[in-house]
Amino acid sequence: PLQLTLGGKRVNAEVADTPKERAVGLMGRVSLLPDSGMLFVYPDQQSRSFWMKNTPIPLSIAFIDSLGRIVHMTDMKPLTEEPVPSVHPAMYALEMNQGWFTEHGVMIGQTIAGLPKASAR
Repeated sequence: PLQLTLGGKRVNAEVADTPKERAVGLMGRVSLLPDSGMLFVYPDQQSRSFWMKNTPIPLSIAFIDSLGRIVHMTDMKPLTEEPVPSVHPAMYALEMNQGWFTEHGVMIGQTIAGLPKASAR
């Protein structure tokens, strides 16, 4: 896993940087380890939309721009196909256990360190 730093806290992130990995995401998982999540990496910055189809874990998501700044955060409901938009253009999205960002005082505008380069695809 990739190590990211946000809000002074280290996060272990699995990386989804291919179309297939991004499509599957955390589907079918029943738990995430503490301080662990999944980082979705895209080839460009644009409006993104996520859903929780086949994902039973309650998650929070942070959308991140190409400069590593959090542009939007929200909670997502398990097992729903309801779209969760990024609101602002994003190149990355980080999914964590629901409430993780709030518990660690992470806020919109903060920068995440350790992000990889844009995905090639």
